[in-house]
Amino acid sequence: MRARFLHCNINVMNIERSTAFYAKALGLEEVKRGDRENFTIVFLSDGSGGFFLELTLLKDRKEPYNLGDNESHIAFEALDFDAAHKLHEEMGCICFENRDMGIYFIEDPDGYWLEIIPPRRG
Repeated sequence: MRARFLHCNINVMNIERSTAFYAKALGLEEVKRGDRENFTIVFLSDGSGGFFLELTLLKDRKEPYNLGDNESHIAFEALDFDAAHKLHEEMGCICFENRDMGIYFIEDPDGYWLEIIPPRRG
């Protein structure tokens, strides 16, 4: 059996705050929204193909999600790594840097860590 990646989901506390963050920090655009009685789902895309980041707002959720040790993360390739780093510094969302590996992480409004890597070489 072969499978194809479709989307990755994270739950958020404020859908508008999160979509604004992902648009500014990573250039992701909303491509689809589903609003139901108990939840709202927004699909974000970088425009490159068939993989989406799905943000889910559970409308009755009142307390922030427990992310544990936050060992899980989503990685993004920054096509202009230096410009991305400057933007993320200005936004104040860099939460960890590994200069030896040439990567860093940003934290979204709900505490999820997002890995930022430079363009692939070779």
